[in-house]
Amino acid sequence: AGLMISGDGTKLYFKRQKSSMPYELFGCDADGKNVKQVTNINTARLKDVDMNETETFWSKGADGKQVQSILIKPPFFDKSKKYPMIFLIHGGPQGHWADDFHYRWNIQLFASDGYVVVAPNPRGSTGYGQKFVDEISGDWGGKVYTDLMNAYDEALKKFSFIDGKNTFAAGASYGGYMINWIAGHTDRFNALVSHAGVFNIESMYGTTEELWFPEWEFKGAPWQNRKMYEKWSPHRYIHNCKTPVLVVHGANDFRVTEDQAFQLFTSLQRLGVPSKFLYFPDETHWVAKPQNSRLWWKTVFEWYQKFTKRENL
Repeated sequence: AGLMISGDGTKLYFKRQKSSMPYELFGCDADGKNVKQVTNINTARLKDVDMNETETFWSKGADGKQVQSILIKPPFFDKSKKYPMIFLIHGGPQGHWADDFHYRWNIQLFASDGYVVVAPNPRGSTGYGQKFVDEISGDWGGKVYTDLMNAYDEALKKFSFIDGKNTFAAGASYGGYMINWIAGHTDRFNALVSHAGVFNIESMYGTTEELWFPEWEFKGAPWQNRKMYEKWSPHRYIHNCKTPVLVVHGANDFRVTEDQAFQLFTSLQRLGVPSKFLYFPDETHWVAKPQNSRLWWKTVFEWYQKFTKRENL
């Protein structure tokens, strides 16, 4: 990123980062050889932090398509032990998990509390061809759900260090939608975290600032394609939910407005499903303020700990 050429044209300089390293400046010869790290801005901060590099595995998704997942092991990993798992679902839905470092949904930070992290790139993910991306539109709970659940099942089958009796899931935006969909469709997980998630597709249509988006994803307005809006709306299946859900939303979220969280939380409460609402009156679609972020992480980990089966660890 940010490629620069030296004055004499013999050197290239660029930013590089990965999940275990925030951005540093690197340099190399103009032909790409002799790559060297130039800055060490974060070296002192990271010297006492144990982070494992990203790994990947593949599973068979809907229609036999191969689906890639990223895996991160927790600090001080011991292959003879069993660890609880956090299953992460990315937003977009046209997006992807990658080997990168950032300050919101940091996959290393999810792993830091002693979890194996599995972050799949199912249907709708970018980087696997346009057809793979397009196959989520109009099919929000379809092939992508199969892709995700198959990746989950494959992870438990493939990695003996994952404790299948202690698995958790989290997602934001479209990822939150999928958490809400999962809540009504499977009991695989001990507990869920739904952040800024779509719950009622039709009412979301009437409040989002990004109106083109539901019209693109669901092939028109609700009155033009009502069956699709009904088919893929998690609120129509929430009565099946048995899994505890932590609901998180920001008051200034105009992409997926706060009413989605209120509807979800009200439903869970009336159904008697263990649930909690973390509400940020000063945040948008993202939790960006440092102290709010600390509260977010503390609340998420406490939620998972509450539903961890201790005898299996």
